[in-house]
This record gives sequence, structure tokens and C-alpha cells, in this order.
Amino acid sequence: MTTYKYATLSGRKIFYREAGSKDAPTIVLLHGFPSSSHMFRDLIPQLSDRFRLVAPDLPGFGQSDMPERSRFNYTFDNIAKVIERFTEVIGLSRFAIYVFDYGAPTGFRLAVSHPERITAIISQNGNAYQEGLSEGWNPIQKYWKDPSQANRDALRSFLKPETTFWQYTHGVPDTTAVSPDGYSLDNFYLARPGADEIQLDLFGDYKSNVALYPTFQEYFRKHKPPLLAVWGKNDPFFLPAGAEAFKRDIPDAEVQFFDTGHFALETHVAEIAAAMKDFLVANGVGQRRTEKMVSRNDRRLQQEERT
Repeated sequence: MTTYKYATLSGRKIFYREAGSKDAPTIVLLHGFPSSSHMFRDLIPQLSDRFRLVAPDLPGFGQSDMPERSRFNYTFDNIAKVIERFTEVIGLSRFAIYVFDYGAPTGFRLAVSHPERITAIISQNGNAYQEGLSEGWNPIQKYWKDPSQANRDALRSFLKPETTFWQYTHGVPDTTAVSPDGYSLDNFYLARPGADEIQLDLFGDYKSNVALYPTFQEYFRKHKPPLLAVWGKNDPFFLPAGAEAFKRDIPDAEVQFFDTGHFALETHVAEIAAAMKDFLVANGVGQRRTEKMVSRNDRRLQQEERT
């Protein structure tokens, strides 16, 4: 059963979905733009028999508090600090992360700050390499170079309902497979007063994520966390080259492509869930504590038999 909760951090509420046994290995699911933890509504039930799933809404997104810009500086550094504190408040000390879109620079910041907490990474169209950025980023990059009001206003087209619909359906062979629930809910949240300026702030600050790519890559090389990239190969923003690039720093990384677009879970949730289970179990993340004890005892008995 999925439950719906709030955690309070310095007077602000972070909404999250949770399912699975608290004794099971934990996966923190981090959503992207312009979505919320709702994007994981179909994934969570497919994994909760074996894992504990925790999916927060980032501050300013979904059902989490959306403080005014005068009271909260909407940067990815600050969002990552909130989510890091969120994991501590609800008592998570070791967990895998599933990162998508904005969830990637958020989760990678957590990994860099506390590598000892990260058991594995699943990146679903969550980029950390220059070659993963498509030309779709050109208008936003123009704003990075010249943060004029004109360049900021030019990005408002990314916030229109038809653009959200396009993000969900571009590159999807059969668009009737995409439920209207996701993009309709996203458009509801985007239409809230003040949400547009918050999102434009984050468009501008995304350059901080690109600046941290070398830091993220150094973390990958040094710690080599088990990493699975599950990628919608027709994503108009994050190219397949970004998925392949993980293997440059983590040679054992696994990369799987699916014939779909940016929001791959909308069309390939069963396939991605299956890939995650196989990957996590193969890397020892999918075992409950009791199973690990049995596994260790089996190895001890086998060693005793050999000696």
C-alpha cells in the first residue's frame, strides 16, 4: 500500500509517497520538471514487494510547500539541501537513488556530499555529461549567457500547457499509450500564481548543474557506485550519448534504451521496473536484511566445508 505523508523541515512541508517494508532496501525516487512524485505512481507498486520506496515532491513542486521567492532562493543547491535534510528527518541512512531530469542534479549532489549513503544509482534520462545536452537547451543556454528580461521571457513558452503535452508525447511511437493524468496534473501545478517565476529561476540556475558535471564525474570515477541508466532514446532534451557516457567513468555501468521519449515511465514502466529489480539484486541491493544474513551464513558454511 502506498501512503501519502508530509515531513516538516524548518517549518516547511515536503510531501512524499512511501510504500514497502521499512526493513527493505530503500530507493529514493527524485522527479524532474515539470512533474512531481505522481510520475512514480505506476512504478512504486511494481517494486514495493521487495523495496522501500520514498518519493518526495521537490520544494516548489507538487504538494510540497512553494514558498515565495523572497523567502526561498530557488537554486539546485538549495533544493538538494532540502532533500538531503528530508532524508535525514525521515531516518534514511543508506539508500539507492532513482534520478530523472531535475532529480539528477539533486541526487548527484546528495551522492557527492555523502557517498557513504548511496547504495546504487538508477538514472532515467538524468544527465551528467555535456554530450547528453541536445539543441533543445539552446534557448536556456542563451539565458545563462545573457540573463536579460527578454531572454527570460522567451523561456515562458516552456511553461505552456501545449509544451508539457509535447514533452510527454514527443518520441512516443503510440501517443495513445500516454495517460493524460500526468501532463494535466503538471499543468495544474504550473498554473499556480508565482510558479512561472520559480521555474524561470530554475531554468537560469540549471547552468550550476552543468558547471558541476566534472564534480559528478569525479564522484563516479572515485566511488564507482552501481549504476543503471534506463533511457528513453527519443528524449528531445537528454540524448542517448549522455547515458553511454556513464560507462566512461563507471565501466561496469549498465545502459538500456527504450523506444520512447522523455517521460519513459509513462510507456515502459514494466520494463524499467524489471530492469531495476535485476540490476539491484545483482548488485546486492535487493536483499532484505534477513536474506543477507542467510547469504552470509551460506558462504560461511561453504567455506567451512572446503576447509
